[in-house]
Amino acid sequence: MHRIEMKSHPVLFRISGLSWVRSTVFLLSASFSVASFAAVLPKERADVMFHSYDGGGVTINGPSVLVRKNYLDKYSVTANVYVDNITGASIDVEILASEYTEERTELSLGVDYLVNKTILGLGYTNSSENDYKANTIYGSVSQDFFGDLSSVSFTYSQGWDEVSKTDDEGFGSRDVDHQKYVLSLSQILTKKWLMNVSLQTDVDEGFLNNPYRKYSALNEGGIGREFFDEIYPESRTSDAMAIRFKRYMPNRAALGFEFRAYQDSWGIDAYNFDVNYTRRWEDNWIFEVHHRWYSQKRADFYSDIFAFNSQQNFKARDKELSTFVSGTLGIGATYEYEPQEWGFVEKVAVSLLYDKMNIRYSNFLDAREEDSVGAGNESKYSLEADIIRLFCTVWY
Repeated sequence: MHRIEMKSHPVLFRISGLSWVRSTVFLLSASFSVASFAAVLPKERADVMFHSYDGGGVTINGPSVLVRKNYLDKYSVTANVYVDNITGASIDVEILASEYTEERTELSLGVDYLVNKTILGLGYTNSSENDYKANTIYGSVSQDFFGDLSSVSFTYSQGWDEVSKTDDEGFGSRDVDHQKYVLSLSQILTKKWLMNVSLQTDVDEGFLNNPYRKYSALNEGGIGREFFDEIYPESRTSDAMAIRFKRYMPNRAALGFEFRAYQDSWGIDAYNFDVNYTRRWEDNWIFEVHHRWYSQKRADFYSDIFAFNSQQNFKARDKELSTFVSGTLGIGATYEYEPQEWGFVEKVAVSLLYDKMNIRYSNFLDAREEDSVGAGNESKYSLEADIIRLFCTVWY
């Protein structure tokens, strides 16, 4: 089971429901763009993307295809297929198991309805892999005010997941329920400044840990690690607040800023800063660069190694629940072309984006070194990851 958990870190691969995060990222980015486009349906388009992640001993790649079609100037329908091919062995797997290979497929369908200055949205997503099934529905409403200078949107989503364990029929099937609330305000401040503020609350209940992951405790002699199945609370509530600014610059450029703060009922506190710069060059090229810095405090029940097995009720050694900082530097280039004799095709764009991510864990140790240095004396773990996304978009 390889889910991608990004509630506390939007890019890290704790292998958990990526569809849950993708929908959140899409909804927040869409709400930020509303202010400059007012209440109109998005243009018809088709997107093909190839994504690749390589870091921490894990490789994830695959294609994604999205198609948007409008009807009667009031309805906009989208369909999306997203595939993750996962191979390798993270540090957790390397210590306790062998390399794995698996595939996750996500199918999404959504519809937007435009009435006056209001857009109503409804969507459904299904994600499937060999030991994790996820179903999510969402509804949204956005409304423009004050001569289209302001836009408010609200989104609610509900998810129902089923967790199983490969080669362990005795584990059975465990349920996980998710609820997400997102409130967003986009505002045109001046001719050059845009602002977006968003508030998000997540409520998760059920089997919230990875059934393959284990925590460690000192053995009876106090000289080595023993591993046991992690034990998590069966509920989690998290809150996040983000504020974003976009400043339009001379020479067809734009500068963006973001600050986001996060906290949850497990004791995690986190925040991140993001700065991005976009510049159009001549008529066909767009270049961008961004830097993101993220910091997180550990969950209350996390420890790299517990002093003894019965030290507390809840116990975890998931490194994404530990204390760490990360930095991401990204660059990208887009080439746009408007053909004159391609029939129904209005514009074509090809984009290549690359991110370099570095993560430094403060209290997650490299237990692979135990035999040489002793339990608890291992070095702090860190990883580097390369993330590549190649897009081709056709407007028609």
